[in-house]
Amino acid sequence: MSPSRWRAAATALIAALAVVAPATPAPALAQAPAAAPLHAQLDSRVSPAGEEVLADLSLPYGAAGRSWSTRVTRPGSRYVKVHFAALTLVPGDYVTVASPDGRETHTYYGDPTRGRYPTGSGYTLHGVPGFAALSVDGDTAVVTLHASGPRDAVRLARQGFGVRIDRYFRGYTTQEAAALTPRTFSVCGTDARRDVVCYKDSNPTEYARSRAVARQLLNGLGYCTAWRVGNTNRMLTNHHCMESAADLSASEFQFDYDCATCGGDNPGAGTKVGGGQFLKTSALEALDYTLFSVADFAAIQQFGTLYLDPRPPVAGERIYIPGHGDTLPKRLSLYEDTQGGAACKIDVVSSGVNTGYRCDTSGGNSGSPLIAASSHKVIALHHLGGCPNWGTRITEVYNEISGMIDNTPPNGGGDFAISLTPTSGGVTPGGSTTSTISTAVTRGGPQQMQFAATGLPAGAAATFAPPTVQSGGTSVMTISTSAQTPGGMYTITVTATGPATTHTVAFALSVAVAGGCSGYETTKSGTLASGAEQYQPDGGYLQTTVTGPHQACLDGPAGADFDLYLQRWNGSTWATVAQSAGSGADETLTYTGAAGYYRYRVHSYSGTGPYTLGYNAP
Repeated sequence: MSPSRWRAAATALIAALAVVAPATPAPALAQAPAAAPLHAQLDSRVSPAGEEVLADLSLPYGAAGRSWSTRVTRPGSRYVKVHFAALTLVPGDYVTVASPDGRETHTYYGDPTRGRYPTGSGYTLHGVPGFAALSVDGDTAVVTLHASGPRDAVRLARQGFGVRIDRYFRGYTTQEAAALTPRTFSVCGTDARRDVVCYKDSNPTEYARSRAVARQLLNGLGYCTAWRVGNTNRMLTNHHCMESAADLSASEFQFDYDCATCGGDNPGAGTKVGGGQFLKTSALEALDYTLFSVADFAAIQQFGTLYLDPRPPVAGERIYIPGHGDTLPKRLSLYEDTQGGAACKIDVVSSGVNTGYRCDTSGGNSGSPLIAASSHKVIALHHLGGCPNWGTRITEVYNEISGMIDNTPPNGGGDFAISLTPTSGGVTPGGSTTSTISTAVTRGGPQQMQFAATGLPAGAAATFAPPTVQSGGTSVMTISTSAQTPGGMYTITVTATGPATTHTVAFALSVAVAGGCSGYETTKSGTLASGAEQYQPDGGYLQTTVTGPHQACLDGPAGADFDLYLQRWNGSTWATVAQSAGSGADETLTYTGAAGYYRYRVHSYSGTGPYTLGYNAP
């Protein structure tokens, strides 16, 4: 889409926003998207994001020093994207375009459209001589010319060396963006979208799948959403976001543009890449998709990919949509109206080539993947708003591009298994416990997986070292509690998410109740000298007749170091099956075991005094 065509489309969108009545449910689309009413087409425009500003800035070689800088700034702008009319450098020298704090830096060794230069950062082309650097988030870009040695500034200026900036693109301020989009017609009721990081623990698979989704900046002026598809260098977005190879050359893609904390408005810089090859497209009036590649595929592989589920949607099936609506950091639509309320689902199975839903979207969501919760694969490509909102059924798209993508998960749909050792652990508030996650290949070959934990009590956190492994590898999970973590028994769900499959395993966490071991079915007491031990109950044992959890709490004297062990008779000896041996006097443990004979061993590593043991048996 040329800049003039984009500006015309943006003007039409602004006018439409000013006159359209509040959204009502869209009628069924009889044939193609063009049959939808105007308010059902608002998402079919690139979301206005900024403007082009002409400039006349020069940055020549200096008479002294090794680097020289200038700034391109527009107060309040959300990004600055610098366009170079000329970039003529001495071999070995280079230019950087960076944020003032150095969080983002893009490097160029010459004009990539003229001659061969060392590989630098990505760039975009805009129908005029020269090229544009990748954008810098924020209202200031620092352009610096770096020399690798002394330079004759007068001679180089005479020969035309140096930097010339003829224009830049800048992102609208928050107020300007709000004025351009005064009403939202694709949020169906209350906006239930939240930052993707909000679901990192509660919905780890949905979070992991969202990482393959990027924000597209087209011509420095508008935003859409795009995402990786399949195993190779392939991306999908809407045709109305990318109509031609020229549009792709004018686009950049920002992965990992996510807030660091839930509701924190604190996104990182992410990873930005330029466009690659324009492969196939279908017009808005048909299927409204474009398939393409990016220039620096290696830089984005770390964010994973999505796979297509080429089947008809099912009425009522749960779905979710990650995307960059309103040009904001990535958000996830899981619920239709309120958190924990009705889940997003398919409302209209088929209307022309589309499927309908009331999952919240807005301008900038164009091109977002509609993902089935059952398979965590894409079943539609979002492109129209209006409540219901509409997406092209992915089976229609797949029929046209199947020969151009590798839609088979690694190892032909390989699978893996996970297990924990131990499967339980006990802590006192403020303490921590560990468990080793073992993984194994069950079908195909190794594949990468990411770990997460849910069900943690208040004040507790889980970390994994490392956080990702290849199947067949191991990771150590550490659960840390705070002094305010309430005592009790908790079932922690550990999730491993692979390219196409997800597996879970349970870990039983016991947190000692402050002030002793009350609330247990059985309580025993005793006194130990330093180095001594006792067996409970009462020097004997207990028998269980069913499989289930054993839960125990030891409350020892202040200043002592008492340890607790659970032992099971194996037919010839008492074998320790669980233990809690911290450095203090209080211990807790949890163990899930089969029917049999059990006993507790209480040992004083150091210190003397009375103790109380509380336990539950299956």
